[in-house]
Amino acid sequence: MITVFKKELASFLNSSVAWMVILVFLAGIGLPTWVFPETSVLDYGYADLTSLFTTGPWLLMFLSSAVTMKTFAEERKMGTLDMLLTRPVGDLGIVAGKFLAAWTLVFLALLPTVTYYFSVYELGNPPGNLDTPGFLGSWLGLMLLAGVFTSFGILGSSITNSQIVSFLVSALLCFLMWTGWESMAEILSWADATIIRQLGIFNHYESIGRGLIDSRDLVYFLSLIVINLTVSLTILASRKW
Repeated sequence: MITVFKKELASFLNSSVAWMVILVFLAGIGLPTWVFPETSVLDYGYADLTSLFTTGPWLLMFLSSAVTMKTFAEERKMGTLDMLLTRPVGDLGIVAGKFLAAWTLVFLALLPTVTYYFSVYELGNPPGNLDTPGFLGSWLGLMLLAGVFTSFGILGSSITNSQIVSFLVSALLCFLMWTGWESMAEILSWADATIIRQLGIFNHYESIGRGLIDSRDLVYFLSLIVINLTVSLTILASRKW
């Protein structure tokens, strides 16, 4: 697994496309936070980073899909997938290594946003007038969300040999899990809606964003990651059937 992780991460970091995607992501997340009048921290008048954590999930859908779209799709297209899967590391090690490499790249893309905290911290009146637990919880939520979206990307890439199809499938899965349960809850009764919202990502992301780390939210995110990687592993193993 470590070998696959290092190889995949090096491949990502040596790719100009990956860096371009990261730059587009940072621009997409930075402009609403600092520039656009409707959402800018500077125009809002409060030491608050809500715009970062409301815009971030939507951009993460596309970032994670773009980063993972070639993980298995390219291997299928080049005809090297069977050779890769016959290596001693095993199917699980390959899937886990590729997933961790992609998640690490998304982490590196998110890392510069930590500087937003220190900037807003100093801009507060008085300096330091900022909800630190809320920021830490929301940032952790973004990282867990990135992990879930990345696992959807691995799943999308495992079913096709087309990077475009992989991108579209993973982006669609992320979108449905982010908005689908909330939309369904809106058309049902209050009792049913409460249960349904618990199945969606948004509810758990919002809960962590309050700064209160609940083990149920952590279990939810990690379970989704495990489920997606297990399905991906099953799809790849089906070549032996």
